Amino acid sequence: MIKKYGGYVLTVILSMAIGITGTYFILKDKAIGKEITKTVSEVNITEENTIKPSIDKIYKASVLIEAKGARSASSGSGFVYKQDGKYGYVLTNNHVVENATSVKVVNVEGVEVDATVLGTDVYMDIAVLRISKEAILQVATIGDSSNSELGDTVFTVGSPEGREYMGTVTKGILSGKDREVTVKLSNGSYIMSVLQTDAAINPGNSGGPLVNINGEVIGINSLKLVEDEIEGMGFALPIEEVMLYVERLENGEKITRPTVGLELIDASNSYLLGYYQMNIDTSIKEGAIIYRVVDNSPAALAGLKSGDVITAVDNVKVTDVTHFRYLLYKHSIGDKMKVTYIRDGKENNLIVQLTQ
Repeated sequence: MIKKYGGYVLTVILSMAIGITGTYFILKDKAIGKEITKTVSEVNITEENTIKPSIDKIYKASVLIEAKGARSASSGSGFVYKQDGKYGYVLTNNHVVENATSVKVVNVEGVEVDATVLGTDVYMDIAVLRISKEAILQVATIGDSSNSELGDTVFTVGSPEGREYMGTVTKGILSGKDREVTVKLSNGSYIMSVLQTDAAINPGNSGGPLVNINGEVIGINSLKLVEDEIEGMGFALPIEEVMLYVERLENGEKITRPTVGLELIDASNSYLLGYYQMNIDTSIKEGAIIYRVVDNSPAALAGLKSGDVITAVDNVKVTDVTHFRYLLYKHSIGDKMKVTYIRDGKENNLIVQLTQ
């Protein structure tokens, strides 16, 4: 016990001696004119690749959309693209508000307002909503996807899974342009021309903006290719194509598209061809087979007949009926459309005057 206590005393004495000695050397250094100076500098770290300035241009323009129908409820995203003296105007997807009896818009500060659906278009999958100006925090800057290039940085702002993750930002690159994606509609299939990105797009992101590094909206997120073996493939509608329809939707106008007056069958659909007893050259694997021509329709007036195989529109190869409709809907009512077809083993061309 005494030895232990003695060791403790020795330790204290040595510590005091070292402290006194250290103090002596410091004082001695100062006494002989040498002063040891320690400089502490404040270090600022700057992230060169941040997209925060771009996010600031769109973030408060982004909104959550909640739609309720008679038997269902859904949520999605959108963004304010315009405002006037009384209202703000929001773009989103048609499928977000389709069949809704009530729609609410929530801004990033949590302010919730009722929205009026001014117009929708099922083929472009777009909808225009109107809300009170008081709920507007920011208006998005509209860009042009045609000026973007593959590999450009892009990001999205949206509300995956509703309010809990509202205002989520995901970043990626522009992975593809002019992609043709087939979607299922209530009245058949339709092809959409879209932008492709690897930025994460999840349920609830639909209708939100796809934005370039300048903070400009270049697309509207519309759908995601969801398969077990595929990841990182999101799609957006090119904003310049959407804006062609916006003014009419704001005014409540229905978007009308041209017709030709044809009932068609895919050239690859051997079952339907057999069922309707359509005798087509077995070497023809692609195209749209005319099953019936409506009397006095543009197709009938142009000279198309049952059994003709449409192989191209305006010199663009037609793969099937859905592709034919896609090429047709690129035209406006009153346009003239060149149709290439095969009849009796010979290729022919004619012009169809399109009507509503």
